[in-house]
Amino acid sequence: MGRWDMLRDLLKNKNTVLGMVIVGCILFLAVFGPVLAPYDPFLPAPLDRLQLPSREHWLGTDSLGRDILTRIIYGSRISVMIGLVAVTISLVPGTVLGLLAGYFGKTLDAVIMRVMDVLLAFPAILMAVFIAAILGPSLVNTMIAVGIVYIPHYARIVRSSVLLLKEQLFVQSVSHMGGSHGRIIFSHILPNALAPIIVYATLGMGTAVLQAAALGFLGLGAQPPQPEWGAMLSEGRQYLQLAPHVAAFPGLAILLLVLGFNVFGDGLRDVLDPTLRT
Repeated sequence: MGRWDMLRDLLKNKNTVLGMVIVGCILFLAVFGPVLAPYDPFLPAPLDRLQLPSREHWLGTDSLGRDILTRIIYGSRISVMIGLVAVTISLVPGTVLGLLAGYFGKTLDAVIMRVMDVLLAFPAILMAVFIAAILGPSLVNTMIAVGIVYIPHYARIVRSSVLLLKEQLFVQSVSHMGGSHGRIIFSHILPNALAPIIVYATLGMGTAVLQAAALGFLGLGAQPPQPEWGAMLSEGRQYLQLAPHVAAFPGLAILLLVLGFNVFGDGLRDVLDPTLRT
């Protein structure tokens, strides 16, 4: 399947296009945020605190008088960075462990998979809270915690793909011709196992943003005055009756970003998985 055929199939799916538009808009805000933001995201203005949406402040102001729209724009940078870094932390070791377990099998496979099973036995959010609490509340530790939690998911996905691929004739022929383990794994197995990895990584971006927002809401993520969406949501919860917009708009931003990645990931799965194509 060529790249142009893949792009054509992606553009045929309306939901996929919707996901691409949402993610593209947020990436645009993340890149050009400082140019677009109308105010300083950190400078308090006590006289303007808890203002409703208006011409001066399109999304209103928070408890310190800071413009919510500006803080959401700057927060998009943090959320996108969290997704990219956390997925990378999960993807790289998870892929390596899955390749080793699936290809070499036997004792190595049993040891790696039992460790992964132990990690999977804990609910993801509880494991992330536990790791973040040990490392300490900060943005960097949040990305590390979320990344570690999802390593077993990538390991199991890659392992299952490797188990299928290593029995294929083209892999067996390379082995019989004297190909090294490294060549077989990285030149023949890994390229053919990329499709499910790419799909899960795309879906994992939304999951990572959601988990990081949950940690920020609990006070274990980014710390004030950083405009992280989960922390903003946590700050605004005490004003739900007086000024519900303070919490509503950061929550809506989280919803849109996660929805965008999930819809786009579903579209990629439909295109890259031959069993789902008609």
